[in-house]
Amino acid sequence: MAESQRITRAAYLESLEDFRQFLRHHCGGLPGLDVDGLYDLQLAVDEACTNIITHGYADMDPGSIILDLRLEPGAVTVSITDFGHSFEPDGSPVPDTAAAIEERQEGGFGLFFIRQSVDRMDYRATEDGNTMTFVKYLSVGGNE
Repeated sequence: MAESQRITRAAYLESLEDFRQFLRHHCGGLPGLDVDGLYDLQLAVDEACTNIITHGYADMDPGSIILDLRLEPGAVTVSITDFGHSFEPDGSPVPDTAAAIEERQEGGFGLFFIRQSVDRMDYRATEDGNTMTFVKYLSVGGNE
């Protein structure tokens, strides 16, 4: 049976710790999600929320960020909704991870880290807000 939880915070960098604790509280010790898997979820949420705070609400009063968590057999789904500027993730350049640090273009790593950290990612911008959804599959054998 699926379990759903929600947390809403203002779009400030100080809110990132609340989101991390929320994930730790609801997903820590979850069968099939080891410490690395939890870290991956937290990293994806950190990156998405940081992008919302710095880019989504740029030139606007900071709004809210809504994080919905759904725990299902075999998967954890996280949806993050904001009401700022939308963007097109498929149009974002893929960073050159092989380039020397001093030669790398600034930015662009947030989506890269998100895609590396979760099994599936989707983004939708509608008149009701922007929602990025991540799915992290749980290992079949339980905690490993």
